[in-house]
Amino acid sequence: MTAVVFLATFIPRIPIPLGYAHLGDAAIFLLVLLTPRRPALLAACIGSALSDLLGGFPLWILPTLLIKWIMAVIVRRAGISQGHIAKTSRLIAAFLAASLWMAAGYTLFGALLYDSLSAGLASAPGLIMEGLVNSAAALILLPFLKRAGRR
Repeated sequence: MTAVVFLATFIPRIPIPLGYAHLGDAAIFLLVLLTPRRPALLAACIGSALSDLLGGFPLWILPTLLIKWIMAVIVRRAGISQGHIAKTSRLIAAFLAASLWMAAGYTLFGALLYDSLSAGLASAPGLIMEGLVNSAAALILLPFLKRAGRR
């Protein structure tokens, strides 16, 4: 699971100010919904942090660990209802809430790490778009993965 998150985060990497956009959050959302809680949370954090390490962004490892952990917890708590995956409207809300947290978290840490609010804010549009794309990708892939898991 860690490798899935790492690969989805590392390839493709689309440059944005202070970092890069990727599809790793879609992998995180899907793993959190389809696999046991603890391994999914760890894969979300470690796979993302490995991408920062190997991608040349070691300064971001600790913020990434915190941001991805909270993202995964948001999706897990809101996306699982009575042991089952929640309805689509609730999933959309969970994905968007997690994505909003991700954009806010990276914007805040960007401002702190680079000692500049404008530097942090420069990445916000790309992060918001990344969140929307990852949310859509997870929503599209989820029914196929659920069906494949029943076989």
